[in-house]
Amino acid sequence: MTSRTPTRRPRKAFVGIAGNIGSGKSSLTRLLSERTGWSPCYESVDDNPYLDDFYADMPRWSFELQVYFLSHRFRSHKAIVEGRRSVILDRVIYEDAEIFARTLFELGKMDERDYRTYVALYGVMTDYLRPPDLLVYLKASVPTLQRQIAARGRGMEQRIQRDYLERLNTRYEEWVSGYKLGKVLTVEVDSTDFVNRPADLDKVTKRIERALR
Repeated sequence: MTSRTPTRRPRKAFVGIAGNIGSGKSSLTRLLSERTGWSPCYESVDDNPYLDDFYADMPRWSFELQVYFLSHRFRSHKAIVEGRRSVILDRVIYEDAEIFARTLFELGKMDERDYRTYVALYGVMTDYLRPPDLLVYLKASVPTLQRQIAARGRGMEQRIQRDYLERLNTRYEEWVSGYKLGKVLTVEVDSTDFVNRPADLDKVTKRIERALR
């Protein structure tokens, strides 16, 4: 009887793409998926029933929007952890509470009662989740964010104020510097054009593959 060496299955990878509005998360998710064959999992934007109302009236809709995002991202994250395929996730669940909800609360666009309820729900949900193997942080200056937001032409996003983007950027820097859930790889978007320069995409892809090894 001939002995056979068992085939070693490739390790499943879970990569989360994090970054401010307009930093290029969806584009990088798509491009990496095409390069690696890993499954993309996108943020709910075009089909989001609250987003347009939120940008028109943040104090009125901030809590509803954040709960919607939290629910959607929890389901996506849970399915990734329980599944067998390697996945690239466009924005991670931790950004919702650590960046967006907190910023809205600090700006007075979410009242304290709603914020505390939201944070409690977030804590219960994330206790059950395994973090990504790698967090890729797309770091971009506000002018770059504004240019890319304008270029993709989503009408509701054209109302985003510079001050809001600046506050989000500050919060991202604080969050990433204290991130303890796993490895972090920072990509400087101001000097890296992974959409239009194949060589830049090659470099980003290789950096991710090295970080996962």
